[in-house]
Amino acid sequence: MGRFVIVAYKPKPGMEQALLAVVKKHVAVLRSERLVSDKPPYAMRAADGTIIEVFEWRSIEAIHAAHGNQAVQALWSEFGAACDCVPLSSLAEAQQMFAEFEPVDISIGAA
Repeated sequence: MGRFVIVAYKPKPGMEQALLAVVKKHVAVLRSERLVSDKPPYAMRAADGTIIEVFEWRSIEAIHAAHGNQAVQALWSEFGAACDCVPLSSLAEAQQMFAEFEPVDISIGAA
């Protein structure tokens, strides 16, 4: 059974565009490795510039397999250079009953 995740990427100073580039290819790489479902991913931006991504892993086993996958490790290195992962609770929006975020287009070719 799949596992939905919500992750918050706080861009490092001056790395906003690099972060968007890696988020745009993230799920495509995971799909090519057969680690995520075919459900579309979603991305959004918090007021402080943090990018939030929602996607579905294929299974708990797929999550574990990602940790030993070279393509995924390379991608995670790019994330590490561009951002810090932060708890959702650190976002001001997460303190609201209905958290609202700006949509981010992560489709191929999006600017």
